[in-house]
Amino acid sequence: MINLKKVFFVVIFLVFYCSVGTIFGQEINRFNKNNERTGVWEKYYQNKRIRYTGQFKNGKEIGVFKFYDSTSSKHPVIVKTYYNNSDSVFVEFFTIQGKVKTEGFLNNKKRVGVWKYFNQNGKIISKENYEDGLLQGEQFVYYPNGQVTEVSRYKNGSLEGISSKFSSKNILIEEITYANNAPNGLAKYFELNGNLKETGFYKNGKRDGKWEYYLEGELATKPNKNKHTNESFKNK
Repeated sequence: MINLKKVFFVVIFLVFYCSVGTIFGQEINRFNKNNERTGVWEKYYQNKRIRYTGQFKNGKEIGVFKFYDSTSSKHPVIVKTYYNNSDSVFVEFFTIQGKVKTEGFLNNKKRVGVWKYFNQNGKIISKENYEDGLLQGEQFVYYPNGQVTEVSRYKNGSLEGISSKFSSKNILIEEITYANNAPNGLAKYFELNGNLKETGFYKNGKRDGKWEYYLEGELATKPNKNKHTNESFKNK
């Protein structure tokens, strides 16, 4: 008498065996006649977890590639989107839990265009621009509510120009001029109410020359620290 249960498991095994190296009837990890990767490809870590999956055409990536961490196959930690007739690649970085952290474009493996960074709640925390892999133009940093907290300017990867910081109430609290990636030039510091607190010049990252100090928005002389110390001793 035929054991139907045993026959069933044999059939299942044969189906699984014949499906190895295929996805829904499509063979994976293939090479064309020119020994170029083509079609669907999958790679795995030594622990058998999936490493990446994607498609090739004549040795070139096309469409969406998903990369996974060796500890989890639930969500990809990197997603790359390739476009026809373009060298640009849109890249997204994710946490293990699947929440986006960073996104932007690569061209010849160098950052180009606008890149964005997000907090664990998916809200943007900073935005910057690249040219040929180097920071270029304005960089914005945001409070959790989306309000700008800092604006800096870059040229060929270095801080160049005025960098400004703002309070949570959108009041300017700091304005520093940069050159060659260091404070060089006029700097202004403000109280939280917007009144000027101190101003002066930097040279190669260090304070240079005379600085002016303000009290409630009015120009004041710099306190004499030695005098303050002597008076403290007299009162003892």
